[in-house]
Amino acid sequence: MKSIAIEQTREMLCEVCRAVIGQKPYLTEVDSKIGDGDHGIGMAGGMEKAEKALTDKTDFDSVNEVFKTMGMAMLNSMGGASGVIFGTMFLGGIKGKEKMTELTCENFPQIMRDALEAVKKRGQAQRGDKTMVDAFEPAVEAMEENRNSLEEMLEKAANAAEQGMEDTKKYVAKFGRAKSLMERSVGYQDAGATSVAIIFKAMKDYVEKAD
Repeated sequence: MKSIAIEQTREMLCEVCRAVIGQKPYLTEVDSKIGDGDHGIGMAGGMEKAEKALTDKTDFDSVNEVFKTMGMAMLNSMGGASGVIFGTMFLGGIKGKEKMTELTCENFPQIMRDALEAVKKRGQAQRGDKTMVDAFEPAVEAMEENRNSLEEMLEKAANAAEQGMEDTKKYVAKFGRAKSLMERSVGYQDAGATSVAIIFKAMKDYVEKAD
């Protein structure tokens, strides 16, 4: 599969929402080890609002509008750093782009690359800082390197995000509550990176079923 249409893009992001909502207890457990323990609640709440927004509206005229609806719902409902960062994950890549009527092997990597750069600019985090960037950046790189089909692209991206999430266990936290733990944060995975891994796996699962 080389592309998906506007309606399929909406369905894919709805699947992302449901996947994150379903992993709320897991995300809470991960975050409670070195964080505030509220990441799962915040992400699930934001995704519930996003799914509702994506479901209530039925006449999207572009892929851009689908991503914007998702990102704005998260940004407006989550609050705090997670709301800004994960809202930007869906908003940052479409900013300034002309309307797209398909999500393709060519434009999807560019959307996510621009989203990644927007996230890094907002949060000031780099790879190795034990944040969602540790899963997001390798996933984007995998997308850019595998453009033969959406199935292959998202399989490689999901695997890269999963590995990036695992790699956060080796890092000392540079942001959030975990920052105060310093070396004691080593050995635990980052909750934001975990959410990114869930998001990319859900996108992979969708395109595999849609094929």
